[in-house]
Amino acid sequence: MRVLLVGWPSFVHGEATAGDVLALEAVRRQLTEAGLPCDIAWSPVFRPGALTLEQARPERYTHLVFACGPLRGEQVEGLHRRYARCRRVAVGVSVIDPADPAAAGFHAVIPRDAPGEPARCDLAASVETPEVPVVGVVLARRQREYGARGRHERVEEELTGWLGERECARLPLETRLDPRDWRLAATAAELESAVRRLDLVVTTRMHGLVLALKNRVPALAVDPVAGGAKVTAQARAWSWPAVLTPPEHAQGPRLLDPAELERWWRWCLSGEGAVRVRACPEPVSLTADLMDALDFERTR
Repeated sequence: MRVLLVGWPSFVHGEATAGDVLALEAVRRQLTEAGLPCDIAWSPVFRPGALTLEQARPERYTHLVFACGPLRGEQVEGLHRRYARCRRVAVGVSVIDPADPAAAGFHAVIPRDAPGEPARCDLAASVETPEVPVVGVVLARRQREYGARGRHERVEEELTGWLGERECARLPLETRLDPRDWRLAATAAELESAVRRLDLVVTTRMHGLVLALKNRVPALAVDPVAGGAKVTAQARAWSWPAVLTPPEHAQGPRLLDPAELERWWRWCLSGEGAVRVRACPEPVSLTADLMDALDFERTR
């Protein structure tokens, strides 16, 4: 006996949601605990290098189990034709129409929801996952005032490429406020309430750095201007060390050193980074300087 475990993340033109992947893992664990050998087929788009449906030859398997998602469409129907010799079971699925060939082709269906049947809890709920850092990402678009010194596009490409390889929950944030767009904060309080709940902010924007440190959240800052500009200046003002600045003249194909990014990433998420951010100085009031500059006595 050998089971091939599949779902919508197995199809090249499918979709891999967190729920789909967790459901596949839930079934894999149950089969393994029962002593049944199984393989999972993945889309090469989602999991390059893993076993694919094309590589999973039907003659190797006695059973096919389809987990999660709706039973509909040509791709699901194609499983019945390709794995016709296998006993085919669907579990934790939505059955919209029991007569649909995609659903009717299974020897047995254990639905999470189906017409006339009681609903079952989704399989994804049965798998515990480890906690990972929650990282807010605040990026600056091109700033024309810096002219030829601007490295915004290259810095963003290198930084986000590196960040995509870190195990963390990435939360894109935008400092621009707009009460007309539900995806953006309408007030500074809304944005800062999100920042306070983060473990780390990764940013190329000055106010990404400032709002993180103000709310005692470590920040890994990258100045997008060659030689440094306002991001670097603010890091100095706050005595914050975790800032990278691209050189005026790049010596190689990269502006950012991945080893340096990794070093500051670990530092920010360590106890040392947490202690340092808590010790950040409070912003100095400029009231006296402002009053002197306004010089009301002279303008009376």
